Amino acid sequence: MKTIIAPSILACDFARLGEEVASVTRAGADWIHCDVMDGHLVDNISFGSAFVEAVAHHTNQPLDVHLMISQPDRYLERYLPVANSVDIHVEAEADVAETLRRIRAGGRKAGLALNPGTSIDSIEPYLDQFDILLIMTVEPGFGGQPFIEAMLPKIRRATQLRTKAGLSFDITVDGGIKVATARQCQEAGANVMVAGTSVFRATDRRAEIAALR
Repeated sequence: MKTIIAPSILACDFARLGEEVASVTRAGADWIHCDVMDGHLVDNISFGSAFVEAVAHHTNQPLDVHLMISQPDRYLERYLPVANSVDIHVEAEADVAETLRRIRAGGRKAGLALNPGTSIDSIEPYLDQFDILLIMTVEPGFGGQPFIEAMLPKIRRATQLRTKAGLSFDITVDGGIKVATARQCQEAGANVMVAGTSVFRATDRRAEIAALR
């Protein structure tokens, strides 16, 4: 599957949001990843729908909106107009199947995310209901954390489940992604690399994105 590089704006300079988003777009980003955090599902608060809408004004690339919130069903309609894909957590306090259905009904790709401590088996009831599987490779909430290598078997298992079911969903990895860990994840079967710190702090963002790819 095509390797997709999705810089996470959580690592950008918020005071220069437009410039930062335009910069990584010019540097070759395939998607722009937006981590929405509510302080409940994860121990941090990031930004909301108005911020994501502002991002959309500075790129022509797809926005992948990761709703790291406990009630994605309640706030979903605020993101559908600007997102190309919306990822919700299997751990959310919501009807996961119904929320995935609503995302697809809104004409967007539906993503299902799971935290490091959540078994890959938790996705099996939803296997034909999502287009993206997002595997957190750090504890969610803050950027700049080291990659958890124990997540590699989970990526391999997700790849096996995808093949066995005859499906073609993207497998995203999010957290601690740099050139070395991106290579490990791609070898395990992942094809979407969410990279924040490694891209936004790179001296040459175009070269970093090319190396990640």
